[in-house]
Amino acid sequence: MTLFGGIEAGGTKFVCAVGSGPEDIRGEIRFPTTTPEETFGRAIEFFKDQPEPVSAIGVGTFGPVDLNPKSPKFGYITMTPKPGWANTDFVGALRRVFDVPIGFDTDVNAAALGEHRWGAAQGLDTFLYLTIGTGIGGGAMVEGNLLHGLIHPEMGHCYLPHDRKGDPYSGSCPYHGDCFEGLACGPAMEGRWGQRAETLPADHPAWELEAEYISLALSCYVTILSPQRIILGGGVMEGPGLFPLVREKTQQKLNGYVQVPEILDKIAAYIVPPGLGNKSGVLGAIALARQAYGG
Repeated sequence: MTLFGGIEAGGTKFVCAVGSGPEDIRGEIRFPTTTPEETFGRAIEFFKDQPEPVSAIGVGTFGPVDLNPKSPKFGYITMTPKPGWANTDFVGALRRVFDVPIGFDTDVNAAALGEHRWGAAQGLDTFLYLTIGTGIGGGAMVEGNLLHGLIHPEMGHCYLPHDRKGDPYSGSCPYHGDCFEGLACGPAMEGRWGQRAETLPADHPAWELEAEYISLALSCYVTILSPQRIILGGGVMEGPGLFPLVREKTQQKLNGYVQVPEILDKIAAYIVPPGLGNKSGVLGAIALARQAYGG
């Protein structure tokens, strides 16, 4: 069987795996994201130590990244606030060791691809995958193709209405302050409430406010991209009762404007958790490898 390598490259940790899909993972490793040299070295060592070689490698990474194959910086992590990682040649580090096709995309686009092949977006051609955790990012497939454009979507950095009387928190984003990520990511919740999201009880007002911000963003994405489904992943979405709140508030924000059953009557099947659970990212990287290989 043809085997593929996948790298889910996060700002906090890397997850590397070898296999062909959800039912066939031959090896997997997780380790902290330190310096590029050390982190790439551990990933390369993992693939070299496998009993069978991989036929392609897929990378889904934090960014921003350069996805233009014609660019001299294709395969680079470009400007990032993570110390030591700006202007880092990710694909080049792999190509110097492995003579195989390499698929390269954002972590959220990779997760979207994984969900399309094996998860909650099977059978769809236009949908959105959003992760809400340490940061907020969105990946999109539009008519069967992952959306790139000028660089790639940065859905966590749109601005939302911010009632500073109701929520005086100024935001956590180092670039924009109170953008969507700055108001609603995990560190923003901790900064506002003084404790981590996973420690907040179900009746805490944090969840109502979090659902408000998420629904504001989703109502915009619905009208801009017209996705057939929205998949919400990331640690914050594991909060108690958050999905029902987000669904209800998104319906309220749209206010009957989008007249389709998915929004009006079937919202629980429209705004959903990932079908692959917390494996969307690394399985998406394997899906990128399969795509690069031609399968």
